[in-house]
Amino acid sequence: MYTFSKRLKIASFILMAVGLLGIGIGFVSAPSTVEEAKAIVAAHDDGHGTESHEEVSHEAAPVQHDVEEEGHDAVEEHGVEHDASHDEHLLHQLQNKPWSALYVAAFFFMMIALGVLAFYAVQRASQAGWSPLLFRVMEGITAYLIPGGIIVFIILVLSVMHVNHLFVWMDSDVVAHDKILQAKSGYLDPTFFLIRAVIFLGGWILYREYSRKYSIAQDESNDDSYFKKNFKISAAFLVFYLISESIMSWDWIMSLDPHWYSTLFGWYLFASMFVSGITVIAMVTIYLKSKGYLEDVNDSHIHDLAKFMFGISVFWTYLWFSQFMLIWYANIPEEVTYFVTRIEDYNLPFFGMVVMNFVFPILLLMNSDYKRINWFVVMAGVVILLGHYIDIFNMIMPATVGDQWGIGLSEISSVLFFTGLFIFWVFRALTKAPLQPTRNPFIEESKHFHY
Repeated sequence: MYTFSKRLKIASFILMAVGLLGIGIGFVSAPSTVEEAKAIVAAHDDGHGTESHEEVSHEAAPVQHDVEEEGHDAVEEHGVEHDASHDEHLLHQLQNKPWSALYVAAFFFMMIALGVLAFYAVQRASQAGWSPLLFRVMEGITAYLIPGGIIVFIILVLSVMHVNHLFVWMDSDVVAHDKILQAKSGYLDPTFFLIRAVIFLGGWILYREYSRKYSIAQDESNDDSYFKKNFKISAAFLVFYLISESIMSWDWIMSLDPHWYSTLFGWYLFASMFVSGITVIAMVTIYLKSKGYLEDVNDSHIHDLAKFMFGISVFWTYLWFSQFMLIWYANIPEEVTYFVTRIEDYNLPFFGMVVMNFVFPILLLMNSDYKRINWFVVMAGVVILLGHYIDIFNMIMPATVGDQWGIGLSEISSVLFFTGLFIFWVFRALTKAPLQPTRNPFIEESKHFHY
């Protein structure tokens, strides 16, 4: 049985405490009025190449001296309304910063657990012989799906309650003046949105709990009945997962930009969560082996996990390029604006995450021998996880905070809090059952797996 070390447990508590403090400061520091929002922007203004708000407004609406008084008043009134709308939008962007930072980190760590759950279900449904030694590790990581999913759901509920402004289509005033959102209102309905979220989270968690239950019961069984039950529910779950994950990606991420859509987006997000999940499996396994557990796990198991890290990174790049290239080449205004915004306002994180998610895995993991070196796999894994965090950052931030983004206290604190929560929940779950299954029909094949 695995014992959760006191040092690791204390470290997780410290991360959560420091993160929670920083998150709180981020929310308290958010502006509550337009004047405060303007002051924050002015404080960060470098003074180069930027005109004052009054100058921009004046130049945007020039009025000839011989215009009639009524026309002058109409133009002036329109300018005032435009300025007021711009100021309110700026306020919402700055108020969204701590919420967006929280949502990015909450979704990223939940996504890891969901990616592991998909990989686990694939191993069960395919009756793979190499991976049963890693099942308990996967089950421990997927335990985080419960608190992680609940936190994401709470953020979604608060969005529906208009506590934040993350999802613009939830604002009835915006929808009233937007024909595109009106046409999508049957689907983008707040109540229907939450119902779908409950179904998705309920289905994922239900499968995880039953599969875990059957996995442990199999160790105490005299036959393979629980193994067969796990096979059946895993095969059925994969069908549910493919459908629910695609819709979830539209609901929770793509609808942040409700005018934009991509038919590849579900697959793109799946590749990101899949490779992130596999990476965490490898890193947790290596950690446990370094502490004297999982004695039968050998370099070939790590090698296969690293192969998946490499292969899915290439798959992710294929999907990223396919989506980007087709939209860029077609140059349709309502489609290309998604990438124009990110290239102009998020140039470094946008192209930086491509380097981290493709170039680094290629350079670090292409050589077969390197896939057997634990510290090398961990180093590659850290880069991959950071790269996919930035990928989620790029998906969410442009739609919620616009060009008012930054990696600051809220972002770092959110990552620290969820890292601590993830470590605590996962490693506590690992203490609940033996780390090595005993009655899995393929356990001997897994013990003697060599490649």
